[in-house]
Formats: sequence, structure tokens, C-alpha cells
Amino acid sequence: MSPPPVTAENIADLATGTLFGALEDPALNSMNFLNEVAIHYPDAIPLAAGRPSEEFFDLEDVHRYLRAFCRYLADELGRTEEQVRRTVLQYGRTKGIIHELVAENLRLDEGIAIDPESVVVTAGCQEAMFLVLRALRADERDVLLAVSPAYVGLTGAARLVDLPVRPVRTGERGIDLDDLVAVIRRERAAGRRPRACYVVPDFANPSGLSLDVATRRRLLEVAAEEDILLIEDNPYGLFHGDADRIPTLKALDEGRRVVYLGSFAKSVLPGARVGYAVADQRVVGADGVVGLFADQLSKIKSMLTVNTSPIAQAVVGGKLLAHGCRLTGATAPERQLYDRNLRHLVAGLAERFPPGTGVTWTVPTGGFFVVVTVPFVVDDALLERSARDYGVLWTPMGHFYDDSSEVRALRLSCSVVSVDRIDRGLDRLAALINDRPG
Repeated sequence: MSPPPVTAENIADLATGTLFGALEDPALNSMNFLNEVAIHYPDAIPLAAGRPSEEFFDLEDVHRYLRAFCRYLADELGRTEEQVRRTVLQYGRTKGIIHELVAENLRLDEGIAIDPESVVVTAGCQEAMFLVLRALRADERDVLLAVSPAYVGLTGAARLVDLPVRPVRTGERGIDLDDLVAVIRRERAAGRRPRACYVVPDFANPSGLSLDVATRRRLLEVAAEEDILLIEDNPYGLFHGDADRIPTLKALDEGRRVVYLGSFAKSVLPGARVGYAVADQRVVGADGVVGLFADQLSKIKSMLTVNTSPIAQAVVGGKLLAHGCRLTGATAPERQLYDRNLRHLVAGLAERFPPGTGVTWTVPTGGFFVVVTVPFVVDDALLERSARDYGVLWTPMGHFYDDSSEVRALRLSCSVVSVDRIDRGLDRLAALINDRPG
């Protein structure tokens, strides 16, 4: 029997108007759209994705690190063979099985001293972000602040929990602290409740900018004075080029103002999908019992992903163990590659766009990203044209702003391409820009 003909009456079982309202929001489509463009134009040079270099991937490492973690469970923690098998292969502890190794890594690499129980190991940093925002969104009065332009994953996560995002200007130092205070007070005057400010202090995605030490200290003071939390996201801090590392906000935090988000995607393996939140804030329950904010995040996680894959955690834990829980030295080759590529990218822009062309760019000291400002509007249609006709991919900066204003800038990433491909990509980008009307 042939299927019935498609008519207006049976064309769909659901309409987006009857589903969660944010599904129509452009922020929730950004990552899918950018991925689809890359898939449709596989031969285009990828100056878009902020992925780690695959030059350092080795399948044998997965097995080696897994074995190292299992030996640690048996030799260091005294687990029996059955217990080792259960720990790695069975459903696991919601807050994670490598929390003590994560805490030791933070102590050694970042100078952050925390109770391992304040760590929640998550399915990538994106889940950590979602857990924190879901916990902070109590009712319709709550709002989140974020340095603008902001990582689209943050904006999307906020949409999923119905938490409005209020932009804070970047300013000359990576965050305009006067604007931060003004936004907080304006929101409170309107009857709303600013809960936290999201910030990426090291080589931010997308701007590439960093906060200096003085700005970090003053930001912590403002957070205390205005009684808000800071959500510090730090995926790029290890990739600081040849500059000295600056203490994280969490390392400077003496009042538990900072909820720290970390990820092993760039420093170990993105395919493991292991991140974490450090939430050492004290929470008083309805029964008067004082616990950790991490415990509240764990409750949400238990109903969302149950637990983070123990096998994936074991691989990450094995790498930590193999390097004495220090990743600063273990990631030195990656840091050198990213620094070389970043310098080459910035120098290549200077060669192709001398003063007077109307094209300018940021000059980060580390990380993956450079923002290029051009004398015309940059949008998704131009990206598709760039991929199809010029063979180069990049990211429209409009994806990182929480409004519909026209943006005249694009983001370049240098993490997954060789210097030769950077040169070819910049030649193609220059052709696109020079072909555009001023």
C-alpha cells in the first residue's frame, strides 16, 4: 500500500510554535549552522573552528592512559580487580571519579586550592555552564551579565534555562568595569536580580583579549561590592605563547566569588568530552544544613546526564597521572604550535592589509583567535559565499552578540591549520575582502 499523499493537514505533527520558545532563537542554531557550512565545503580552508590541533592525537594514548588510571585505582587506592572494573565500566558517581586528580591539577598548574568535593566533573564544559546557569535561575527576576562579544555556547545555555543575558562592554582592558557596575545597578533599579557575570579572562573566545592582573583584582572587588558571582571560563589559559602566565580569577579569589569552569578538550582530548565546574560556594539548605554549591549542581546533573562517562574520565585521569597532574609541561608542544600559528596569522594580515585599507585586527598574546574588522557588514550569507566561491571559512562576529545589530567583523582561528594553509587562507580572504564594495 502506498503512503497517503502529503497535504496541509498531515504535513507535520508538531510546529515550533508549540515547542520551547527558544528553539526559534538564532543563538541555538549558530553552532549547527557553522558546522553545516564546514561540512558542505570540505575543501575550504578552515579558519573558523576553535578546535585543538589533530597533530597531537594518537589512538594508542587512549589505551595507555586508560591502563594508567586502572593501575592508579589498584596500586594507589587499593581497589580490587572487581572494584577497578566496576569503577571504569559501571554507572558512576555523579560528581565524578577524577575529582581528586582535577583538584591536584588545579593546585599545581593554577595555584587554586580547593576541596575535591567542590568539583563536579561534567560532560564537557558546556554541561558545566548549563548546570551553573540552571541553578542560578530561580525566577523571572534573574539575569546574567556577560562581557560582549560572548561565546555563543554561553548565550545558548542561558536561553535553555530562560535566563536573560545583559551585555557588558569589553573596554580597553577586556572588561569595562564602570559599565559592569552601571548594568548591575540599572537591572536592580528595574526590579531584576543580576546573579553573575560570565567572563573569559584569558584569550577570550571570540575577542582573543585577556585581563591584566590589576583588572582581575578590581573585578573581584566589584563582584564583592555589588554582591554578584563571577563565572570564570578558562579553556585557553595554558596556551599563553611566550608571555608569562597571569593568575586566574579563582586563584586570586579569597571570598568564594568565582565559580570556575574548566575543560580538558584543548589540553587532553576533545573527544573525551570531559569538563568540570569548581563550585565551592556555601549553600544553606531549607533545613539549615550548610553544603557546597557543587552538591546542588550534582542534583541537576543527576537528572540530566546521570554521570560523566567513567571511561572518558579514566582517559583524562590517566594523562594527568602520566604527567604528575601537571598539564603546563605536557601541553608545551601545543602551546608552541599555537603561538607560531598565531604570530604567522597576525603577520599575514599585516602583509595583506596595510594602513588605509580599512581593515584592522586584534593582536592577542595567546589562544586561538583573532578578530578582523572590515568596512562592510559581515553575515552568514557572506560566509557561504566565501566558502563556495573563495574556499575559505571563518566565523561572522554577529554570532557572538546578543542582538540583531549589523556587525562589521569576523573571527579567524589558527589552531587546526598549518602555516602554509594560513597563507593560502589569508590570500583567499584578502580576495574576498578586496572584491567587496567599500
